[in-house]
Amino acid sequence: MVQPHIHLSEELGVRYAILPGDPGRVTHIKEFLDDAQEVTFNREYRSAVGTYKGVKVLALSTGMGGVSVGIALEELHNIGVEAVIRIGSAGALQEGIGIGDLILCEGAVREDGTSRTYVHPEYPAVADLEFLTCVVEAAKEQGFPYHLGIAHSHESFYHDEADEIAAYWSRKGCLGADCETATLYTVARLRGMKAASILNNVVIWGEDTGEAIGSFSEGEDMSYVGETREILTALEAIVKLENR
Repeated sequence: MVQPHIHLSEELGVRYAILPGDPGRVTHIKEFLDDAQEVTFNREYRSAVGTYKGVKVLALSTGMGGVSVGIALEELHNIGVEAVIRIGSAGALQEGIGIGDLILCEGAVREDGTSRTYVHPEYPAVADLEFLTCVVEAAKEQGFPYHLGIAHSHESFYHDEADEIAAYWSRKGCLGADCETATLYTVARLRGMKAASILNNVVIWGEDTGEAIGSFSEGEDMSYVGETREILTALEAIVKLENR
């Protein structure tokens, strides 16, 4: 059955999906896939499929925020996808995390809205351990700079207390902030899917988020290098998971 939002069906026959936020990032992922081909593009959901080292992989963009991630996960589960990995961007919440460094998310603070509609806030948003282990091994083997820890998933970039909230979660040891990891981990866990999240840091702690993200959207410098790093790390992790 063709799903109403992602416009994909179980006939695709894919078990693994990489989930960037930006539809434009699907083009970058395709560069690393053999026999890559576009499949669909509806709303924020742009998809392409190909193989990496013999493993069939789907790339599906999810747009911005937890709502669209939750919809994507439900429909991917319906068509037989078993493992999903987010490749997104984040703003650092700690000193010492450089532009283009990877944040490998063990878990996420559930300050998003979507995950709270699924289950009480006491329920943890955590990565699948086996998949996360594959991610760490892949980043380490390729020599990419990475930081392993907790992300803070929030609901909006623009609100009156943004700086104060960022400072609070920085003091609690969170490594970076995004909008989607908490939803990804919560919904995937509830649906029996393996999930991991890799974030490319595009904002140095203490810098203006809007200006830094504007530079990143133009594909400049180390931010783009970090995007390549997270794509390769995700693909290698998928192969490791397949071969376990």
